[in-house]
Amino acid sequence: MRVVVQRVSRAEVRVGGECVGRIGHGLLVLAASLRSETEADVDAIAQKIAEYRVFEDEQGKMNLSARDAGAALLVVSQFTLAADGEKGRRPSFDAASPPELGRARVERLVERLRAFGLSVETGRFGAAMEVELVNNGPATFILERPRSSGPSRSPGSP
Repeated sequence: MRVVVQRVSRAEVRVGGECVGRIGHGLLVLAASLRSETEADVDAIAQKIAEYRVFEDEQGKMNLSARDAGAALLVVSQFTLAADGEKGRRPSFDAASPPELGRARVERLVERLRAFGLSVETGRFGAAMEVELVNNGPATFILERPRSSGPSRSPGSP
């Protein structure tokens, strides 16, 4: 799974002019399901999001997770995050999960995040959505699971 996590003051998602999800202080999570992932990968990314320390503590350091900060989450499926733009001038979406599997994995992500005690709003899978947000920081993070295939590298190697 590939996700873009943005710390926000507020965010909402609309479908056909209707607000289907809205949060105040929290995280906007744009999520794409990849063909190569497993349910364990989805669970791992959910744990990473829940425990990722991107909120400031009393000293102004990013030491608090969404749970620690009492932050809400807005999860929006965005299959275009699975795009590969390495070749040509048009993105390839071969790495994206088929729609049925993508929907199930995004739903699993939401379920797992809620199991961590987080308040989670969602967009509408497969719909044309408008996402509005106020990025707080700005603070934006890209998380991916599983890691791209290839030889493993030791820390510090190129």
